[in-house]
Amino acid sequence: MFELVPPNAAFHRSFLESHREWAGVHQDGAAVFMAEDVTSPEGFADWVGKLLDAESATEKDGIVPCTYLWITEGPRYVGAIAFRHHLTQALLNSGGHIGYGIRPSDRRRGAATWALRELLARLAAQGELGGVLPDRVLLTCDDDNSASIRTIERCNGRLEDVRTGEDGRLFRRYWIDLGKPAAD
Repeated sequence: MFELVPPNAAFHRSFLESHREWAGVHQDGAAVFMAEDVTSPEGFADWVGKLLDAESATEKDGIVPCTYLWITEGPRYVGAIAFRHHLTQALLNSGGHIGYGIRPSDRRRGAATWALRELLARLAAQGELGGVLPDRVLLTCDDDNSASIRTIERCNGRLEDVRTGEDGRLFRRYWIDLGKPAAD
């Protein structure tokens, strides 16, 4: 059974297994860019601290307060999901409120859909997280990412438009109303 938990240094070994699976590819929702070192226990613990501190951070250089949660299954790190508390102009265009990534060996098990539904339910129930909660949240994904498209649409994502990114690739922008429960 999946769980959403705050980042925790106890998942170091399992995270490293996942990190190797990603083989250097960007992992949405994990904020690995904030880490100088995830391989040593000390570096990993430092990075976990940064993730936890990000929830109350002050906006700076386009980085906004963000709640990071890990998708786990027992002692196994499965992936990550992140909620940005508000949008800058850049995030409104192409980043969105929520990003997530599932380790390659755990894909096609429903973890992303489960985690997104769980996060949306928590946001709707809390009514507030790190400030005023929006009525709806924005998610974006590559236009050719059929798995993410299905995940977002299963969670009542409504396609607003398809745009061209700075890299020339198409991406989709979806809005999800927080007051409307996700369909099964």
